Amino acid sequence: MELAQAKKRIDELRNIIEYHNKKYYDDDAPEISDFEYDMLNNELKNLEKQFPQLITKSSNTQKVGGDVKKGFHEVIHEVPLLSLQDVFSLDEVYEFDKRIQKQAKEFGKETMYVVETKIDGLSASLKYVDGKFVQGATRGNGQVGEDVTKNLSTVKTIPKKLKEAINITVRGEVFIGKKEFEKMNEEIGYEDGNLFANARNAAAGSLRQLDSNITAKRPLDIYIFNVQKIDNTNFNSHYEELEYLDKLGFNVNPVRIPCKNIEEVINAINKIGEEREKLSFGIDGAVVKVDNLSLREDLGYTSKTPKWAVAYKYPPERKQTILKDIICQVGRTGAITPMAILEPVKLAGSTISKTTLHNEDFIKEKDLKIGDTVIIQKAGDVIPEVVEVVKEKRTNKEKEFSMPKTCPVCGAKAIREEGEAVLRCTGIECPAKLLRNIVHFVSKEGMDIEGLGENIVEQLVERKLINNIADIYTLKLEDIASLKKNGKKFAQNLIDAIEKSKMQDLYKLITALGIRHVGTKSAKTIAKTYKNIDNLMNASIDELSQVEDVGQITAKSIYEFFNQEQTIDLIKKLKSVGVNTNALIETQTDDRFLNMTFVLTGSLENYTRDDAAKIIENYSGKVSSSVSRKTTYVLAGEEAGSKLTKAQELGVTIISEEEFNEMIK
Repeated sequence: MELAQAKKRIDELRNIIEYHNKKYYDDDAPEISDFEYDMLNNELKNLEKQFPQLITKSSNTQKVGGDVKKGFHEVIHEVPLLSLQDVFSLDEVYEFDKRIQKQAKEFGKETMYVVETKIDGLSASLKYVDGKFVQGATRGNGQVGEDVTKNLSTVKTIPKKLKEAINITVRGEVFIGKKEFEKMNEEIGYEDGNLFANARNAAAGSLRQLDSNITAKRPLDIYIFNVQKIDNTNFNSHYEELEYLDKLGFNVNPVRIPCKNIEEVINAINKIGEEREKLSFGIDGAVVKVDNLSLREDLGYTSKTPKWAVAYKYPPERKQTILKDIICQVGRTGAITPMAILEPVKLAGSTISKTTLHNEDFIKEKDLKIGDTVIIQKAGDVIPEVVEVVKEKRTNKEKEFSMPKTCPVCGAKAIREEGEAVLRCTGIECPAKLLRNIVHFVSKEGMDIEGLGENIVEQLVERKLINNIADIYTLKLEDIASLKKNGKKFAQNLIDAIEKSKMQDLYKLITALGIRHVGTKSAKTIAKTYKNIDNLMNASIDELSQVEDVGQITAKSIYEFFNQEQTIDLIKKLKSVGVNTNALIETQTDDRFLNMTFVLTGSLENYTRDDAAKIIENYSGKVSSSVSRKTTYVLAGEEAGSKLTKAQELGVTIISEEEFNEMIK
C-alpha cells in the first residue's frame, strides 16, 4: 500500500472509530459488536505500525476511553487509568513474552505472570481515606473521569469501610452478572422496542445515571483487579497485592492464575476459554500481566497502555441454524419488535431458540426470509444475534416476512412514523401498554393524581383491579387499602385525589391521553381552541393543522388517535364516570404579555419554573425552552447558565425576579 492510500484509509478508520467510540463510551449505545470494533482498531494499529509517520496524538491508538458526561463533576486520576494492548492470536502472546523476557534479562530480573479474566464492564476507581470510601470515578479518558461516588455507594459489593484504616485507591470493573442481566432485560429491556445491547452497556448506562436512585435499582456488581496507589505498604508482586485486597474486604477478581512461564500462560488462557460459559459474569478476553512489580516499573508505559500487559481477545463463537418463523412482540411503550424463532442450537454454552430482530430495517438489511439458514453469534457473550443468511442454502421455499399492519395484541392500527425505525401500536387500551399508559395518565403532567405512583399502579394492574384507564375512577376504598398494611388512611387520601382529578381542565386530559407529539404546551392551545373533547374528536386534519403549536404531523397523529375504536370507547367510559371533558372558564382576561416570548433560566426565589410559566401564559405570553432573536425576555434566577450567556450575546432583554414581580403587579 502506498503512503497516500494508507493516509486515506487511516483517516477513514479514525473517523469511523471516533464515531463508534462516542456510541460506546459516551452514549452507552454501541452499533457494532465488540469484535467488529476490535477489528477496526487492529487494522488502524497495523497501518500505523507500517506507516509510523502518520501517527498523530489524536489517533485512537494513542488515547483512552471517552469524555466526561454532562451533569457529572470531573475527577482527575492521581494515577492514570490506562487501557490495554489487545492481541487476537496466541502467536501474539508468545511475541509479547519474547519481548518481556529480553527486557527482563537486561534488567536482571525474573519473569512470572498472572492471567486474569477480562471482565466485560466499565472501569472505575475507588478511593479510601483511613479505610473509608470517599470517592468513586469512571475511567473517562484515563486522565479525567466522572465523579460517580453516590452511584457506586449503591453497589452492595463495594465496602464502605475496609478492615484496616488505610489510604488506598484501587481499580475495578463494574458489571452486571449474566443471570441478573437476563432478568433485567426481561423486566425493562423492551423500552422503546430495544433490548439492552449487552451487559457491559447496561452496566455503563446504569452507573452513569444522573439519578442514583435509578442506579440503586440496577443489579450492579464489581471486581477489583489492581492497586492504583497505597500509603506505607510495599509489595513485590501483583498476585500478593490481590491477596491483600481480598483480606481488606474487597470483592477481588476470582479468576487470577499465577504462571511461572509462557506455557503456563497459554494453558491458563485456554482453560479460561473452555470454562468461560460456567462463569457467572461475562468476559471478553484474558489479561496477561507481569507479576513482578519492580519489573513493571522498569518496563514502563506508552501514552495509552502499560508495556507489561496484554489482553487476549477470544473470537466470538458462531453457529448455523434455521430461521423457523418470525413473530412480533409488543413492548410497554407500544413498540412492535420482530423476534426470530430458531431451530434450537447450542451456542457459547447455552441453547438458543429465539432472538430479537430489532426492527423492519434490520430484516431488510440482512435479507432475512422465514426458512433461511442463518449464522448466529452471541453479542458480548450474552445476547444472541443473527449475523447473516447462508444464501447458498436457499431452496426457493423460503417466505418473505412483512411487519403487521395492526397490533398483534389488541388489533389497533400499527404505524411507523417518518424518521423512526420502530413500528408502534396506537391503541390506548392495548393490554401490552396498559401499565405505561396508566402511569402517564395519572402523572403530574397528566391528571396529577397524587399518591398513585408506578408501584401502586403496578400492584393494581397485577391484581386485575384496573383493566383500563377508566377503571381508576371505579376503584373502591377496600381495593386500595388491601395494597398496604394499615392502608385505610392512604386509601382514603387516594380516593379523594382520584375524585379531585375528575375536575381537571381539558388540556390536562389531552396531555394524559399520551397522544404522539402532543405535549402540555400544545394541549393547552388545543383545549383553548376546541373547548370540549367532542369538538376535538370531530376535527379534521386540515382544521387541526391550522391550530397554533400543531403542525401537519401532530394534526395527523391527533386525528388518527381520536378516530380509533379504543379511544372512542375510553372517552365514553371517562364521561360515564364523571371526568370533565370541557375547557374550564378562564378568569384571567389580561393580555399584558400578548405576543411576548419568555425564557426561564436559573433558580427563582418565590416561584417554581412551572409557576412562573403559568403566570406568563395566563397573561397570554409564551414560554420557550431556548433563546433566540425572537425572545422578548429572559427571566434569570440564581445560577443561570448557558441561556443567560446566549441572551447576552444576542442582546435579548434580561429581567430579574424583582422586575418580573413589578411586571405582574
